[in-house]
Parts: sequence; structure tokens; C-alpha cells
Amino acid sequence: MISQLTKTERLLALVISVFVAFVGLLMAGAGQADPLGAHGFVVLGFGIAMAFVIISGYHAPEPAKERLAQYYDDPVKAGIVLAMAWAVFAMFIGDWVAWLLAYPEMTFDAAWASFGRLRPVHTTGVIFGFGGNALIATSLHVMQRTGRTRLPDQLSPWFVLIGYNLFCVLAVSGYLMGITQSKEYAEPEWYADIWLVIVWVTYLVLYLRTLARRKEPHIYVANWYYLAFILVVAALHIVNNLALPTSFANARSYPIFSGVQDAMVQWWYGHNAVAFFLTAGFLGMLYYYLPKGAGRPIFSYRMSIVGFWGITFFYIWVGSHHLHHTALPQWVQTLGMTFSVMLLVPSWIAAANALLTLNGAWRKVRDDATLRFMMVAAVFYGLSTFEGSFLALRPVNSLSHYTDWTVAHVHAGTLGWNSMVTFGAIYYLVPRLWKRTRMYSPALVELHFWLSIAGAFVYVFAMWNSGIIQGLMWRTYNESGTLAYSFLDSLVAMHPYYVARAAGGLLFLVGTVIGFYNIVMTIRGAQSAALDAASERPGFAPAPRGAFQAGE
Repeated sequence: MISQLTKTERLLALVISVFVAFVGLLMAGAGQADPLGAHGFVVLGFGIAMAFVIISGYHAPEPAKERLAQYYDDPVKAGIVLAMAWAVFAMFIGDWVAWLLAYPEMTFDAAWASFGRLRPVHTTGVIFGFGGNALIATSLHVMQRTGRTRLPDQLSPWFVLIGYNLFCVLAVSGYLMGITQSKEYAEPEWYADIWLVIVWVTYLVLYLRTLARRKEPHIYVANWYYLAFILVVAALHIVNNLALPTSFANARSYPIFSGVQDAMVQWWYGHNAVAFFLTAGFLGMLYYYLPKGAGRPIFSYRMSIVGFWGITFFYIWVGSHHLHHTALPQWVQTLGMTFSVMLLVPSWIAAANALLTLNGAWRKVRDDATLRFMMVAAVFYGLSTFEGSFLALRPVNSLSHYTDWTVAHVHAGTLGWNSMVTFGAIYYLVPRLWKRTRMYSPALVELHFWLSIAGAFVYVFAMWNSGIIQGLMWRTYNESGTLAYSFLDSLVAMHPYYVARAAGGLLFLVGTVIGFYNIVMTIRGAQSAALDAASERPGFAPAPRGAFQAGE
């Protein structure tokens, strides 16, 4: 890594590392009686470690100018490995929590092991650790190929990747210490949020700089989705996390919004994090790697553009459907419900466009588990978006809200859509980035696929049954007009479904561990001399433009 930086970039990297260490020292000193101090030592140690890494290679020869004729993929490689490491860790925590819900006595007598602390470790680790690293890595890979240009410098992508993972470490370790804002998908406190803003703005600037220097005049649609993901997530994160620290020596802060306004802003953020982090970014991934894996152009480029603008416009308004039957004004709830139903159109356009792209390539889908991952992801995307629109209807929501049906819906999206398309993209990338003829074991890719399918189906069907039964039990009245079942009765009824959910999660976790092992072994394998290095030159061939089909 360091040997590829220029002398100026090494100096700048060293300055940044020293500055980070200095900030960590200030945090450690100011927060001696507060959890902020513990995070100060984490930041201090991180800054010192990075400074030593840079110093160890500081006097290495300058990289050759010939590097500028090749794509810069080292940050992409690191991002893939980090994504898979986070996947194994976060899915392990998630399955642990699932078993705890079935058998609460299987725990430690320690605050860090409580459900309230472990659950955000799982969600943050999966969404931001696994998903975020995969999105950063694939976006840098796709931008270079579709723009036929190299990243503008070597330092910025490393700053984004390493800085982003520092944020993830601060978030996850903070939850275990009890540091949280208690906002869904936005739990990290003010100092971690500020650091993420710095990293994310650097990411946006890096992406725009790469886009501006492209050699391909056409901006391929995958880049539209990636750029929407970067831009909107920045706005969401900043607005939702506007808060005042109790002091600069304390980890605690208070949001500037209160009451129902705070709830509305939170779910404007929460559902649009789903929209632009877990949907738009991954659609960018799908729109590049699915056609590449199938060896066919996008079925309809026009459909991809219509879907993009539909998703961008409709999704912004739907967050209030999380707040049905609350103090939020009725017209705002109705607005969110209406746009949620309308959202089904662009969502199904995207899913249909992906599946129709496979016309003429179904034999390849049958034989290639990598492509099958992405095909199944498109199917799950279509199904989970339909379910989301259905659950947003107020009469349905009155049954499903606060039940495990919502958990089933979320995991149909994260396991079936986000994880599957990510695994497919990673399996496509790894042999090509590391110059291997194939994955270490195609049989293990196949095993990973079927374990993931089995785990996702067992998990989702268990939670569908659990959620619907919960909702029906909570609204069943006896002849005297009182509730027929206590809350404890519903918990007893849920136990077999919770065991099934944990078993399904275990299958998915085992598949992920097998996938990580397969990737590591592929990386360690011998490089193939048969792969043409010329294809890695930025100006070698036109990017996959997904040309307009006949009649468009």
C-alpha cells in the first residue's frame, strides 16, 4: 500500500495519521471519567499504528509512472476482504442474538452481552461494515471500468476505506460500552458522526473527480445509482444527526429535534437509508455485475433510467409509513402510505429489467452459482419491495406493526437481496482482481449458494408465521371484551419460530464462513499467466454501455 503512494501522498498520509492520533489523545485526556476516553485511546492507537505503517515504507522508491496506465484496484481488493470479515463477524453476532431470543438463559452476566447492546452491533456490522465496504469497493471498481479511467490519486481511496472502517469500529465498540443515540441505524454518537462526515465528503469528492476525468463520454447507469447513494446518504446522515453534545468531554449528546418531529426526521432518515444505502447503491452493483456475469447488455436502458428517477423521487416521501397510529399528523401518514404504494412501480421496473437481461443466458444461470446469486437477489428485491408497499397500507400495518412480520420483511431484503447480490459481485470480482482462472473451489461457491438460499427461506418463513400469529393474538378479544391472550402467551407461542429463525441464520452464517474461506484460498492461489493484462488498462476497451435496444 505505502509503496504505491507518491512522496507527497506519504507525507500527507503521515500528517493525517499524526493529526488523528492527536485528536485521540485529546479525547482520552478530556474523557477520563467517561466512555469518550476509551474511544480516545482507540483513536490514538489507530493513529499511531497508521503512522508506523507509513513510516515503515516512507523511504521506499517512488512508484513507477507506468502505474498510471493501469486501473488502481488495491483499495477495491482491501474493501472486499474487509466486507467479508465484517459479514462473518456481524452475522455471528446476529445469530447469537437470535439464539438468545429463543433461549434467554444462554447469556453472560455482563452489560455488554445484553440484547440492547448486541443487536445494534449486528445491524451496524451487517449494514455498514459488510454492505458499506462492499459498496465502496465495487463503486470504485465500476467507476474506473465504465469511465475507462484510473482513480485520480492513490491516497483518497485509502483514506475513505480506512477512515470508514474506523467509524465502524467506533460505532460497534461504542454499543458494547453503552454509547448510543438510540436511533435506528444511527446509533453512533456525535464525534463518530463528525468523523463519518469528513470521510463521506472525501468519498463524494473522489467519486466526482473520477467521473470528471473519464474517457468514456457516456455515464453508465450504475454510476447514477452509486452517486445517488453517496449524495443522499450524506444529506440524511447530517440532518438526522444534528445534535448538541452535553460537553466536549462527554460522549452523550441531545438531538436538536424533539417529540414527533424527531420521530419524523428519524424515519425520514431510516427509510431513506434503506432507499439509498440498501437499494440505490446495490442496484448500481446489480446493473454492472449482472450484465457482465451474463455476458449480455441490460435488457432496457430506458427502463433503468425510468426506474432510477422513480426510486429517487418516490422513496424520499415514504418514511412516515413507519409511524402509522402515532401522534404524527394523519395526512403525513397517508402521504407516506400513498408514495409507498407508488414506489412499487419503479422497484418492479428494476427487478424486471434485471431478470429480462438474463434472456438467452438461463443456461449460464443454471451452471454458474455466481450469476445465480445475482438472479436470486433480483427476485428477492422484487418480492421484498412488494411486501414493503403492502405493509405500508394502514389496515395491514395495524396487524404487522411491532411484530416479527417486520423482521421477516427486513431480512428478506438484507439476506435475499443485499447479501446475495454482494456475494455474486464479490465472486465475480475476486478471480479477476487477483488474476486467477476461477475461484479456489467452484463446489464451495455452489454450497454457499444453497446454504444461503436455505437459511434465508427458513428465516423469513419462520418470521412470517411468527409475526402474523403475534398480530392476531394481540388483537383477539374474548366474549367479555378483554384480550384473550397475554403478552406472555404470545411469547410462548413464538418459541418454535424463534428456534427456526436462529437455525436459518446459522445456515446463512455457515455459508458466509465458507465463502470467506473460498475467497481467502483464491487470493492465496497461483496467479494465472493466461489472463490478459491489457484488459486492465483504462483505455483498452469501451465500457459496457448497456446500449439501447431496438425500438428505444
